[in-house]
Amino acid sequence: MSSAMKNYLRKHPEVRTIRVAAADLNGQPRGKRVPSRFADKVVEDGTRFPMSVLNLDIWGEDIDNSPLVFETGDADGVLKPTERGFVPMPWLEAPTALLPIWMFREDGRPYEGDPRQTLKTVLDRFKEKGLTPVVAVELEFFLIDDSGRNLQVPISPRSIKRRKAAETMSIRALDSFDSFFTDLYDACEAMDIPADTAISEAGLGQFEINLMHGDDALRAADDAWLFKLLVKGLARRHGFAASFMAKPYEDYAGSGLHTHFSVVDKNGANIFDDGGPRGTALMRHAVAGCMNAMHDCALIFAPHQNSFDRMVPGAHAPSGICWAYENRTAAIRIPSGSSAARRIEHRVAGGDVNPYLMLAAILGAALNGIEDGVEPPEPITGNAYALELPRIPTTWGEAIDAFENSTIVPRIFSAELIRNLVSTKRQELFYMAELSPNEQVEIYLDTV
Repeated sequence: MSSAMKNYLRKHPEVRTIRVAAADLNGQPRGKRVPSRFADKVVEDGTRFPMSVLNLDIWGEDIDNSPLVFETGDADGVLKPTERGFVPMPWLEAPTALLPIWMFREDGRPYEGDPRQTLKTVLDRFKEKGLTPVVAVELEFFLIDDSGRNLQVPISPRSIKRRKAAETMSIRALDSFDSFFTDLYDACEAMDIPADTAISEAGLGQFEINLMHGDDALRAADDAWLFKLLVKGLARRHGFAASFMAKPYEDYAGSGLHTHFSVVDKNGANIFDDGGPRGTALMRHAVAGCMNAMHDCALIFAPHQNSFDRMVPGAHAPSGICWAYENRTAAIRIPSGSSAARRIEHRVAGGDVNPYLMLAAILGAALNGIEDGVEPPEPITGNAYALELPRIPTTWGEAIDAFENSTIVPRIFSAELIRNLVSTKRQELFYMAELSPNEQVEIYLDTV
């Protein structure tokens, strides 16, 4: 792999600098800028920075009283390139390449507080059983003019007009920003991100792009993480902002990040496919596992103060814990269609999540259900928002408590990650309370 990485730079002599970056708990890229003539050393030996860097708050500050800081002398982790290798960064003016990295301890063991390592641990559990998740994600985001005091839809470069209305499934809305989407698809191709269909959504300037399904969930998380960096960076080149924050506009639906997944056995057969519309017992066990973990894992699906503005009844975001066949009001939907493609759609997460932690939570919970052989309640029919159902936590503080005190969460996440995430979110909860709603939006707009 290292020779392929070195060859990338030799084939692209125009690249003068590289970035090496890992995802922290909030999904923020943390790393270094390196002149390309020193890149071979990074490829061969990796790089180093403190383990605490993957455990910073949303402002990039150390966590108060974290054992990763003063208690251990702020010890370094060793960061090595992932199997992804170099990808271009088309949102920058100068030709630049990004080398995704992940963290290990000095003795070579994976660092348990690294979100990517967390997902890898869950996938290893599947592998031990001869199973492989097949995953696809749908990402919703807003294009925003944030140049004034209030957020609003950008002026269309084509019509030179600002349309202040939701335009669900509107071709006109897509065409209004055709130059942005053309550049975005070109950039996805250059970065090998499998971007598929784009649609306009129900919010002001809101769009959704689907990433194609594949049998490498770690790569799917990489794709989602890189896609978020790309969309936000490229929008700035076009003169406006893009944001995956859960709820930028009070009166319009927020942004979700929906996950579709099935599981195949060692022969490549979909273990959810019973040849008909209902799906197998194993599918129902996976549904039950996801439902059982949904309350306690709400902090993963709604990690920020703003996340909970999205999760209100009737706002196209699930608030009750339930499942259904072909019903988008349910938290878990079983789409119709060919039985060979029978799958689960998990609809709870907001666009502001860390994709690595989100997939770890969903797939880890599904595997718990498969291992335990648990049955879900009966699927609902009709409008889930109108039913009396067990509820996902409605406040950030409640979600933090549920995650910290859960008996289910430790089956999915390491004690190190649980401690780090809880400490991070308690610190953010404290300091966010000092900010006005506008100041909170300003923080989240560019970060998540």
